[in-house]
Amino acid sequence: MLDGFFYARLDDNPEQATSMGLDTGTRAHLRSKLGDTSRGGAKRRFARARQELKTLRSIPRDALGEAAALDYDVVEYGLTRTLDAQRFSFGASGGYYAPYLLSQLSGAYRSVPDFLSGAHRVNNAADADAYLARIEAFPAAIEAETERQREDAAKGVFAPDYILDTTLKQVAALRDKAPEATGPATDLAAKLKAANLPPDRADAVAKLMAERVFPALDRQRALLTDLRAKATHDAGVWRLPDGEAYYTAAASAATSVSMTGDEIHRLGLEQVAEISARIDTILKAQGMTQGSVGDRLVELNKRPDQLFPNTDPGREELLETLRGQVAAMAKRLPEQFAVVPRAPVEVRRVPEAIQAGSPGGYYQAASLDGSRPAIYFINLRDTFDRPKFGLATLSYHEGVPGHHLQIMSAMESDDIPMIRRSGGYSGYSEGWALYSEQLADEMGMYDGDPLGQVGYLQSLLFRATRLVVDSGMHAKRWSREKATDHLIATTGIARGRSQGEIDRYTVWPGQACSYKIGHTVWVELRDEARRKAGASWDPKAFHAVLTKGSMPLTVLQKLARARMAAG
Repeated sequence: MLDGFFYARLDDNPEQATSMGLDTGTRAHLRSKLGDTSRGGAKRRFARARQELKTLRSIPRDALGEAAALDYDVVEYGLTRTLDAQRFSFGASGGYYAPYLLSQLSGAYRSVPDFLSGAHRVNNAADADAYLARIEAFPAAIEAETERQREDAAKGVFAPDYILDTTLKQVAALRDKAPEATGPATDLAAKLKAANLPPDRADAVAKLMAERVFPALDRQRALLTDLRAKATHDAGVWRLPDGEAYYTAAASAATSVSMTGDEIHRLGLEQVAEISARIDTILKAQGMTQGSVGDRLVELNKRPDQLFPNTDPGREELLETLRGQVAAMAKRLPEQFAVVPRAPVEVRRVPEAIQAGSPGGYYQAASLDGSRPAIYFINLRDTFDRPKFGLATLSYHEGVPGHHLQIMSAMESDDIPMIRRSGGYSGYSEGWALYSEQLADEMGMYDGDPLGQVGYLQSLLFRATRLVVDSGMHAKRWSREKATDHLIATTGIARGRSQGEIDRYTVWPGQACSYKIGHTVWVELRDEARRKAGASWDPKAFHAVLTKGSMPLTVLQKLARARMAAG
């Protein structure tokens, strides 16, 4: 039944089929398609979720074995959460809520070229034809989102002025190039050359960009320009219809626990104070005694010995440093993990065309068929935003033992059905990645490197401060400027990067809370299991839970404690 759910969804999500390497055989037709971004497509997915939930509940849960009961609980939770989102008649929802269809982080204008570049393989003429077919479908995806955003705008739902400024900049980065110089055309040209295929399909892509994609982008840009003239500067979703309830739902969807904005805010302030005290002790031992912790971190960020040149050679040197960190940790994984992914992970720069609005770092899973590696992307728009002392902890978060182990251990697992190998819960996955940063410290990766440990603690401090500024904007009506200044003053993170982070929280309310809340749950469960095991403690046994796949934190707590009770 669950496999039936998964493959029905896959047929409606061609991009996922390609990303997972499942667009072959009877599903080869999906390689030439894009997902339906229209309002009708969204309604169809809600209808399918209602039917799936009805079908799932036709099976008595109490009659299931342990593994099937876990599958039931996780899938039921996801379906219930999906259907709960229907009460808000705007934006999109998934692992997190996105109130604005078009922003610097959402919209086919940015996701389709990025997807094609990173996931669509061209090994033969059929693959190249499929690429071309996806460009033919690109204008319809843009038009559907333009129409949905127009409908949402009639309800007063569109992004703040500063978000629209960045969005317009990114649309221009695609639209205002010669057709043959756009990302899709140059990407396909390079892939055709690598596959020893003639270049004519790249010329056809350029023609489609000029004749069909550009006019669709022009219409979308006209709407965005009109909305920019009407936009306010208010950062929070409190200004949207039923905004307070929206933020509560968004935070719950991201974290998979129930907390009010005030509760999130208080937790953040408490954890900021505790982590700041730890950083203060190390900085004083390094002779940095003047000013607040944030002030001293700002000064540390400015030190020439902590910066790579903001040049292409400097960026390549930074990338090589990350690759060395991933390789060094990979050698030590058997100390903590009985199962490590078969798929390799590569380090790459975020494409320049989308770096202005992209996160500082993110992970893309490998395909199941082994044709494409996992990728750890880092945003290098300005190397000042990525000082040396903070790089290792990012590698442990995005690479190993962070997202790569968490995601690929599930993807490659034979213990769970496909629907759960590819599923995700932000509190679980981001909490794990932050726990991985702590695990690296506990493994001694910072022995003899106190500034590296400061970088790790700054990362924890950054995630705790996210609780404060996210709830500050969306529940307490903080301005963009207040949130940015608070993030810089507390964490010492460079203004450019801090501004990008605040803008991200603007359009993904609640998602930023999943990291530290999830981390807190993971650490509590690990420490509880270690206390109960005593001398027989085996971290490999605890970490084997990754093969059970991503799940809501409430389900993780139940599972972990059942395993503790069973010994």
